[in-house]
Amino acid sequence: MSMKAVLSGPIIPTAFADGLAKKGTPAKIRQAATDFEALLLARMLKSAREASGSGLTGDGGNDSDANSTMIELWEQQLAQALASSGGFGMAKILATGLAKNADR
Repeated sequence: MSMKAVLSGPIIPTAFADGLAKKGTPAKIRQAATDFEALLLARMLKSAREASGSGLTGDGGNDSDANSTMIELWEQQLAQALASSGGFGMAKILATGLAKNADR
């Protein structure tokens, strides 16, 4: 496969999108889209925390590994809750697109 073919391909790999849409029921497609949105939201929360430079106590000090783990778990749970309740709407758009391509 040439580099040009790789660069001109879709953002979401066709094999992934085709496999998910063909094998998945509408409920599975919605769940996968929600999980994907939660993953993106968790990464955004982590990036925002790291960019702020402040730790759990807000004083910029180094937090222990236990605190870092607790914060990461909280970010993941918050992201999942946001995505499950509608989040930014990315899951709905993604699920709609995958469902449209399920017939192909």
